[in-house]
Amino acid sequence: MNINHHLDDATLISYSAGALSQGMALVVATHISICAQCRQLAEANDALGGALLESLESETVADTMLANLLSQLDDTPQEVVTLAPVKHDPEIPAPLSDYIEGSLDQLEWKRIVPGVAYYDMPWEGRGVSRLLRIAPGKSMLAHTHDGNELTMVLRGSFSDEIGRFCRGDVADLDDQIEHQPLVDSDEDCICLIATDAPLRFTTLFGKLVQPITGF
Repeated sequence: MNINHHLDDATLISYSAGALSQGMALVVATHISICAQCRQLAEANDALGGALLESLESETVADTMLANLLSQLDDTPQEVVTLAPVKHDPEIPAPLSDYIEGSLDQLEWKRIVPGVAYYDMPWEGRGVSRLLRIAPGKSMLAHTHDGNELTMVLRGSFSDEIGRFCRGDVADLDDQIEHQPLVDSDEDCICLIATDAPLRFTTLFGKLVQPITGF
């Protein structure tokens, strides 16, 4: 897989610091699971964070704290559960597969307009966290952002003012970017998307239909 668009350094630092929303963190985890370049940077950030923690002065605690903690663990009944091996669809990266049963085509897609459908992630929060499916030749409405937007391509491809994005690529955008993604593949383009604030549509039509889109 040839990945040409990667996560921003600031996004990777926020991910290692645990400062991203659940939706944003899922996109990052999904991308670094198949992108060696971003995974190495994330691991370097983790190592740096660990080194900073080790450099902090230690605090004195009661001598009995460890014994009390171990005692509580010993008192907790242990239940052994044997799980059957789970076969994951190779099209779905491991972090995302925890939230999807079956293949991408088996999901209960909800149509926004003809050629555009979505599948929401099973949590609520600020912004949007969903899979978006757009048919060949269709495009999103032109928009910019009031916050940040992460979009990772799982199938197909799209092009916008930034470039062409194929499977594995991620668009890491902020409020300085205005774009209109157009699906240029001969198959549906399916993306994992997360935002931390509503999109800001730049046309009157986009503003009118925004409540319908859920963005």
